Amino acid sequence: MFKDLRRRRAVQRVQPGNGRPLKRFRWWQTLSRALFYLTLRDAHGRQMVYAVDANYVGRFFSEDGKGKVHLYLDGRHHAVSTLPAVFPVEGGTIEVVPTPFGLKRCHYVTDEGTERQLVPDRSSGEGRRAHLDRERPGLSRAIGFCSLILLVIPLLLLIPQLIEVAFKFPPVFENFGTFTSPIRLPIWLNLVLGLGAAAAAWERALRLRYNWLLDSMARGGGG
Repeated sequence: MFKDLRRRRAVQRVQPGNGRPLKRFRWWQTLSRALFYLTLRDAHGRQMVYAVDANYVGRFFSEDGKGKVHLYLDGRHHAVSTLPAVFPVEGGTIEVVPTPFGLKRCHYVTDEGTERQLVPDRSSGEGRRAHLDRERPGLSRAIGFCSLILLVIPLLLLIPQLIEVAFKFPPVFENFGTFTSPIRLPIWLNLVLGLGAAAAAWERALRLRYNWLLDSMARGGGG
């Protein structure tokens, strides 16, 4: 029920496009832009190519902090919406959901409920990561595992510190006493862990992977 309500509200936020042409992806936009494609056919068999264009940098300068995502049809600006977005298209919708480091969802959902991820532009960060996964699956898995470790370590280091904070509340220390975290990290190590977690979260975003607990560690710092 709530999911359907959010979808309807997202659809209502969609505004018509202005028809401008889609700009090609440039190599220097790897960290600032995402571009995904979806090819469909209408009832008459005519091929239609949709493109989802998301500018990550623009989100930080938007008034609401959410930013916008643009939809192109056959190379022309077709629609625009704030994030998260749901664009009605032929036979279903395109759903776009952001994370602090990229996107966690850019999928085509049919009217029957089946879904598939859109294809990233080959020159984009997401496209290069997908290419690596196809061509070097072993290396891809290794990188994914390292990203996971770089997120788990700050989480494990943070838990004792959170427990120490909890034991400072009167109802807790009156009943259970005090607790001192055995972990005290130097500032430089906290900085290194934070940078590592941020890099790991970005790598996961390139694969449209997101976990609210793990990836939030990158946003909150390394401990």
